Amino acid sequence: MLHWLTLMADSLPSLLWAALVFTVPLTLASFALGLTVGLVAAVVRLFGPAPLAAIVRFYVWIIRGTPLLVQLFLIFYGLPSVGIVLDAFPAALIGFTLNVGAYTSEIIRAVIGSVPKGQWEAAYSIGMSWSQAMRRTILPQAARVAVPPLSNTFISLVKDTSLAAAITVPELFQAAQRIVATSYEPLILYVEVALIYLALSSILSALQVRLERRFGQYGGFLEAKS
Repeated sequence: MLHWLTLMADSLPSLLWAALVFTVPLTLASFALGLTVGLVAAVVRLFGPAPLAAIVRFYVWIIRGTPLLVQLFLIFYGLPSVGIVLDAFPAALIGFTLNVGAYTSEIIRAVIGSVPKGQWEAAYSIGMSWSQAMRRTILPQAARVAVPPLSNTFISLVKDTSLAAAITVPELFQAAQRIVATSYEPLILYVEVALIYLALSSILSALQVRLERRFGQYGGFLEAKS
């Protein structure tokens, strides 16, 4: 037991460093870019011309219908066969961004569609353009509904970044694998990694609850004014 505790204490700085330098930036960048892709894809599907909407539907179908690990392998190991060579981190960033974009597009499409048509009519009646109505009226209301599912997607992404180890990104999980290769103690190292992911997920879940309460109060304020 003392040996295991010593090993955990010795390995913790390396694991936390890998999480800080690779896991956290990869998560934040992938989610921010994926959310942007998802918003554009959702708007195109709802309001765009039929050919573009069909392309977006095909993209969402492909991404949602194939495993994330396979997508990462296609980008990192498959694209070099056609002359496109990417480093591990950019390949992981592209893979996670496309994956998050597909799933968030469905969330955003649903929440925009849930806003009553009367809100569009009210916005147009006071002289707003389509873009102004979307930015000032529709998206703020949709955001309140989208917080829980988008938060869940973000928390899942934190854990999914462990798959980047498969394409040699030196993030948290691969850092543990390297320590296991020299210490020959897979059980205790992988338990430690699991506890770190659990701590991160718990912190994010607590923040999600606070964010939902904040948006709930904002939504109640809007309803009271209306």
